[in-house]
Parts: sequence; C-alpha cells; structure tokens
Amino acid sequence: MRHGSRDAADAGRRQTAQRQWYSVAEVARMFGMAQMTLYRAIHDGEFPAVKIRGRYVIPAKALDAMEQAAVTTQALVTPADLAPAGDAA
Repeated sequence: MRHGSRDAADAGRRQTAQRQWYSVAEVARMFGMAQMTLYRAIHDGEFPAVKIRGRYVIPAKALDAMEQAAVTTQALVTPADLAPAGDAA
C-alpha cells in the first residue's frame, strides 16, 4: 500500500513539473516517427531545435505552439507556419 502512495506522489510531481526541453528520441516517439526522419527535418530547417555540443534538443514551447495552432486552425500546420514574420531563412 505504501509503495502505491509513493508512486502516486511521484506521478503528481512529474505532472506539475513542466518540461522545457525534449530529446529527439522523445519527440520522435511522441509523433510516431523514426528518429532519423526528425533529424533530417531539423537538419533541413523544417523543425525547430537547439544544438548543444552535437546534441539536439527540442523546446517544449515549439511543440505546444504546433499543437495550439493545429487545434485552433483545425488545419494542417507545419513548423514553418509558426515562424515569426521576418524570420525567413
């Protein structure tokens, strides 16, 4: 019984602690795609990421913005659609 209450408390802490960054593997798993597909999109400038010493991380805010845009517009959304005006590559 005690073990179950600890698990519930841990789950509650994880839920309230908001993630700021995700790994490529985590995002690929979320989207149901291969990691290599996501790496290619990042490399081609089609998906937002930050590179730190050879490791890519994806900001949670970018994922939240994509989700919000898809829900709000009820249409196909690409990361390029979310780039601020004047940020053309």
